[in-house]
Amino acid sequence: MIRRIISLLVLLPLLTLFCFPTPSLATTLSVEEQAILEKSLSIIEIDREIARIEISQQETERSVNVLSQQLAEKDKQITVSREQAGNRIKAYYMGERETLLDALLSVDSLRDFFDVLDYYQIITERDKDILGSYKAEYKTLKKTKEKLNSQSEELAKSKDNLLKQRERVASLQQSVDSSLNLSADPEKLKTLIQELTTYWENEGLNEVRRYFKALSSAMSDFPDFLQDHKDSLTSVNGGYTLLVREEELNNFLHEKQELLSNMSFQFGDSKIVVQGSREGFDLKVEGHYTIENEPMNSISFHVDRLVFNGLELPDTTCRELENDFDLGFYPKKIVPFIEATDVTITKGTLSVKLKISLKT
Repeated sequence: MIRRIISLLVLLPLLTLFCFPTPSLATTLSVEEQAILEKSLSIIEIDREIARIEISQQETERSVNVLSQQLAEKDKQITVSREQAGNRIKAYYMGERETLLDALLSVDSLRDFFDVLDYYQIITERDKDILGSYKAEYKTLKKTKEKLNSQSEELAKSKDNLLKQRERVASLQQSVDSSLNLSADPEKLKTLIQELTTYWENEGLNEVRRYFKALSSAMSDFPDFLQDHKDSLTSVNGGYTLLVREEELNNFLHEKQELLSNMSFQFGDSKIVVQGSREGFDLKVEGHYTIENEPMNSISFHVDRLVFNGLELPDTTCRELENDFDLGFYPKKIVPFIEATDVTITKGTLSVKLKISLKT
């Protein structure tokens, strides 16, 4: 309990500083200080992305090593299978099969005939097994090679991305250091940076993810929205139009998730803004929808801009949240035989064109 009180006392100045929607941040910080804090926050997040890439890279390297070993084993197995298959094929051209047929036709008794026939069938089945084994081994070898090539390409991209992110961090850090050296009060800025780092790592990031999780959970229930607003889906020119109104969507989200009661969706010109604040925490998300057909027809949400307590987060955080939390919706979960073909955002409304599709 004492630790909790101490923690709150330490964080209180920072929480007061970043309390929104009050204008405290704008009046407390200069444009230069705002920029430095924003860069510092970006450094924290890109460093986190670098750590994630490094872990992923290590896992991919292990996978590549395992696949390389499997490939070597398959190469040995397929060499044996190839030799056996080659010998069987040669036999057809070297007369061994004709010899067996001659033996089959030259027997003196019915019993001998069936004995030779059984022997012939055993050999034939064995040949099929050998040839089949070769085909199966070759198919497995081919798949392993394809998987290895794919993993190797992924590893190369990962290393390239890692290098770029490290260069970004170095550039940002150099800019922050330069600004601190030129600042009239570098100690104040260092303190703000440290407080921001502590708050973001202990509270801020978890809170952002908490809101995204709540949004994702609510959007997964989107079919329920149509049950409550049946007039949203109308038949037009052999297809359908889904019209989502800003106010109705907000009411739906607020009912689905209590945490979202202080958040609102705003439909603007070709973009969506999700914004809200609570207890010193302010979040603004800007994004847009696109139609995606893989792996399933969907209206997918893309995070274009993410602002936490007035500080814009880097693209790495946007991509992470976009990948970790699905804020889109799926027409086939609404009506199984339709799919989306176009999405348009105008002031106050989201319009989706749908067509009949028999694809499952």
